[in-house]
Amino acid sequence: MNAAVAADAIRDFQDTFAAVRREIGKVVVGHERAIEIILTAFFGGGHVLIEGVPGIGKTLIVRSLAEALNLSFSRVQFTVDLMPADITGTRIISEGADGRREFVFVPGPVFAHILLADEINRATPKTQSALLEAMAEQQVTVAGKTYPLAPPFFVLATLNPIEMEGTYQLPEAQLDRFLFKVLLDYPTEPELERILATTTGAEVSTVTPVLPRETAAARVERLKQLVRQVLVAPHIERYVAALVRLTATEETASRYVTYGSSPRGGQALILGAKVLALLDGRPHVAAEDVERVAPAALRHRLVLSFAAGAAGIDAEQIVAHVLASARRLRP
Repeated sequence: MNAAVAADAIRDFQDTFAAVRREIGKVVVGHERAIEIILTAFFGGGHVLIEGVPGIGKTLIVRSLAEALNLSFSRVQFTVDLMPADITGTRIISEGADGRREFVFVPGPVFAHILLADEINRATPKTQSALLEAMAEQQVTVAGKTYPLAPPFFVLATLNPIEMEGTYQLPEAQLDRFLFKVLLDYPTEPELERILATTTGAEVSTVTPVLPRETAAARVERLKQLVRQVLVAPHIERYVAALVRLTATEETASRYVTYGSSPRGGQALILGAKVLALLDGRPHVAAEDVERVAPAALRHRLVLSFAAGAAGIDAEQIVAHVLASARRLRP
């Protein structure tokens, strides 16, 4: 891309990102930083895991994102009796006009552009794993036949941290498939007042699509491709590699972390940083971009030891220590 085309493309990306964020903000009170991270993951081509107490807007954020982008949306409420076929779809016997019977594939809710996997930890590991192939390969396999998912495909899964009865811990391999993990805080008192005012009145705010339905998917794919074209200098790549290694070797990390971040953590750092670079009007990544997305990219990729629990150390504190050590290595 030449400089003029790059500048126009960056402005287009900024305008689309800002328009989507503005539309979501019409119906979602607060959570500005969380919404930015979710949109960053979306345009970076990854999936997001959200953790938060019930009733603070997790489902509303995802539905509003789909409405703003004019993409198809599907929601699956994960329960203990949910089966893999309830997500991927199944084959049924269909009788044609000539009386012949044959198996026909009926697609499941995973065949949508944006999928909300609500309370994913309430389903059994077998059902959770049904989502893994879709997240990793953008396809599902049913009865030995593979069915591709139409791009863009974005999974946003939610976790309920206060309800542990009848829940199953997500396998580390599945956690690693999420580009970011977002923590939704409880609303402040002013935000709670706004929520009550906007949700109990006669007028209800609605989301206006920012993209036409016919070209929305193709437009999103072009914006995602633009993110991939953002430049990453060799010294930034070395910095990211060192940062990922520090999640296992930094002094505090080596004491409390059993396994540090996988290489996917480094990929998440760079992809997220590329989106932030575009939002800042730059065609290249800076170290500050990497550090801004580090908590969301790394917090769910650290396997903490028993000593960490005994000492009251969580992943957030580990990432903070790692970032402090990494800043001394910054180019």
